Amino acid sequence: MNEPTLAVMAAGMGSRFGGLKQVASVDDFGNAIIDFSLYDAKKAGFKKVVFIIKHEIEDAFKSSVGKRAEAQFEVSYVFQELDVLPEGFSVPEGRTKPWGTGHAVMCLLGAGTGPFAVINADDFYGAEAFDEIYRFLSGGRRDGEHAMVGYLLRNTLTENGYVSRGICETRDGLLTGIRERTHIEKDGDGAVFRENEDTYALSGAETVSMNFWGFGSEILETLWTRFAAFLAKELAVNPLSCEYYLPSIASAIIDEDLGTIRALRCDAQWHGVTYKEDLPDVKAAIARMRKEGIYPERL
Repeated sequence: MNEPTLAVMAAGMGSRFGGLKQVASVDDFGNAIIDFSLYDAKKAGFKKVVFIIKHEIEDAFKSSVGKRAEAQFEVSYVFQELDVLPEGFSVPEGRTKPWGTGHAVMCLLGAGTGPFAVINADDFYGAEAFDEIYRFLSGGRRDGEHAMVGYLLRNTLTENGYVSRGICETRDGLLTGIRERTHIEKDGDGAVFRENEDTYALSGAETVSMNFWGFGSEILETLWTRFAAFLAKELAVNPLSCEYYLPSIASAIIDEDLGTIRALRCDAQWHGVTYKEDLPDVKAAIARMRKEGIYPERL
């Protein structure tokens, strides 16, 4: 069997959080959110992990999260840097913003991952999600078959500001459409999203992507090819802040009949540290889960 790999996107420095949130401790033992994801991934069956990081955080990351992961997994690293670009392109003068989640994943090309799951380092997904994606990746999927773990929007919001989410449409267990909304705020039991100067209501029951995907390695060539087309278009109008998002590739797979994306439902409560003010809530949630026996005292 071509053993699935877990790919962890950890290159972002966390501008809204105000620091290196990938290694921020969320318990009394120095564990970060990613340590709980790795615990759940190990239980689900994953044996290999590749971290997508920047050279800027390499030492801090390897000496903390990386060191702990190496005791349990076959660990490797790839680097997402601004100058990792298709031939013929260069970094625009003044550009400091990363190129986005699609760019992060395409950096895996050449890493020999085979089928892989991809997650954010600073999102708490829950054990159910890792079980679902591992079964999909290891269950005899064919080329062109991919998957996404979807969450209820109301389970993924923070009290402390706005978030970005991919709003999903599904039919017969498959993803049929996804729209990236970059400014969603909690509003009672529901939410609102803002676009330009307009505000739109959301019920909270929508299925959203939290960047938990399961891909075959064949997607990496597609990511590279489409990134060149993206740059050719976007650099002319938004050179300093345009971003290449994973949902845009999901949309291309669907719209151009390049494959299918299974929509795997997860009813778990998301936890994350988008903002520093989120950290006490995450710590409290993890303490509750330990008390309920979901996690041991020491991972």
